Amino acid sequence: MNVIDLGMPTSGIASVPHLPQDAPAQTKRDFTSDQEVRWCPGCGDYIILAAVQSFLPELGLRKENIVFVSGIGCSSRFPYYLDTYGMHSIHGRAPAIATGLAASREDLSVWVVTGDGDALSIGGNHLIHALRRNVNLTILLFNNRIYGLTKGQYSPTSEEGKITKSSPLGSVDHPFNPVSLALGAEGTFVARTMDSDRKHLIEILRAAAAHRGTALVEIYQNCPIFNDGAFDLIKDREQQEARLVHLEPGQPVRVGAEDDRQTLVRDDTGDLVWVPEARARPDRVVIHDPYADDPAQAFALSRIEGPSLTHVPMGIFRSVEHTTYDDGVRAQVRAAQDAAGGPATDADLDALLLGRDTWTVG
Repeated sequence: MNVIDLGMPTSGIASVPHLPQDAPAQTKRDFTSDQEVRWCPGCGDYIILAAVQSFLPELGLRKENIVFVSGIGCSSRFPYYLDTYGMHSIHGRAPAIATGLAASREDLSVWVVTGDGDALSIGGNHLIHALRRNVNLTILLFNNRIYGLTKGQYSPTSEEGKITKSSPLGSVDHPFNPVSLALGAEGTFVARTMDSDRKHLIEILRAAAAHRGTALVEIYQNCPIFNDGAFDLIKDREQQEARLVHLEPGQPVRVGAEDDRQTLVRDDTGDLVWVPEARARPDRVVIHDPYADDPAQAFALSRIEGPSLTHVPMGIFRSVEHTTYDDGVRAQVRAAQDAAGGPATDADLDALLLGRDTWTVG
């Protein structure tokens, strides 16, 4: 295994072995397992699975150098349906297991598939620390605002007042915004897309896979059984133009049809507000810059949306290059090996285990 210097490579898969140039082109079929896909009819997971299977050939990687790690939940069936290496792990711990893989195996493209309950409830700590450390992972967070696998309890992203089996009088919890959470943890790549927009979904997957470091992609996903229609307002073609805010680098943040367009500006207090495009002062217009090292503006953009889905930003909020945890670990190992004159031996391990911090009893 080649060890790269601690630095900022330009691609998340730069060090993963690619297929030989004369190898047959891969197709979706090459990444489709022989397992029967078993989700509820109409589940958004089917769309995401098909998109991922279709996208993976673009990477040009050997299947044995790709691994998907999942936790517990409906989305966590994902590894069974992909003909790659995979692991259906334990509740909320997929980022921790994936961190170990990424640190020890530079030759792997490591992906995490998780849900809003798995990632943001029991797995919240593991998620934020993977983001903080900037481990070379791609995390797909399916958000359907409900616990689907356990039959319809409210989740960390369910809106206040949500009536479910575990909140018959309505949830009193204030929901997480996954994008805000990721940006607060200083995630170096944070994006949002949705299951029904296949073109946009694949564009975001492409950008996330190319990122060196932790890439988190929130995917709005419909649960037709326990939370059907949670995102209908932004999936309805007549509503989309007025509600979806498409984030484009270097462009003003706008929403609405051309004859009724609104532009996001900073008011006198520095807050972000919507005004009719004709009234937007050029010096106040918010220009989207996902490459800014300071995540403050990206965070502010993530907060213009509420559970009512009035204005929903879609796209890449942040994409910056920082040193990664796994590159740092490998650099330390290499430095220790160089200092010791080579890899550790059994004798070195015995000396470590029987060092001055051990003693014999009896």
